[in-house]
Amino acid sequence: MKNYLKQESFLGEAEDAEDAVHSSELLEQKLALLEKDIAELDAQQEDIRLKKQTECGYILLDLDRKDEAWALGHEVFKKALVAQSWLETVEACDIIYQAEKDDAVKALGHGIWLSVTFPIEPELSIAMLQNLIDESPDRSDGSAVAAATASYIIDLRIEDDKRRADLKFFVTQMMGEVARRHSQVDEQEIFDFWVQKLELDDPQKFIPRLGQVVETIVDNDWWYDRDALRKLIPEA
Repeated sequence: MKNYLKQESFLGEAEDAEDAVHSSELLEQKLALLEKDIAELDAQQEDIRLKKQTECGYILLDLDRKDEAWALGHEVFKKALVAQSWLETVEACDIIYQAEKDDAVKALGHGIWLSVTFPIEPELSIAMLQNLIDESPDRSDGSAVAAATASYIIDLRIEDDKRRADLKFFVTQMMGEVARRHSQVDEQEIFDFWVQKLELDDPQKFIPRLGQVVETIVDNDWWYDRDALRKLIPEA
């Protein structure tokens, strides 16, 4: 499983210039192997191709080859959307977002809509919501509903107790930081009041508000037909 919540590049962890060069070389080698594997796939292996291409996209980001990552992200997005490969579609949005081009925030909005609508890996959904928090002003209600949604997704999608506990701890820390940024909340009693005041304990209230935030981000320039995609949502 990819660690979406800690996408630290090998380059960033290098201790000195020599380590950085070595890490870069390893990434280049891995990228070359992936590209070779992709070239050898046939038309019946599109699911494998998409997975390997998203891996290439993240490596390109680690190598700071953002133009190439952006182009690959858009390529994968289109193909994954047609294939109804929701995980890879959201990963493509994440790659486009991290490439930091003009459509970065718009890609984030598309990725959030998909990652909340479809039951993909919860870590990726949370990572996309965390990106929204990072993009939001300190006192924005958008960051609060994003954090609440992240917690709700954990409850919905994770059955393993340890995995749920680990992610709950992460999201609780995230929620606490949002509360401090939003309203200088630093005590549990005040935090509980803040949650109730913003209706962050009621998904029927905060999920639609998240939708409004996403609408604003996308600015009526949707890359897919949401009504058509809603018909594809798997039954619970």
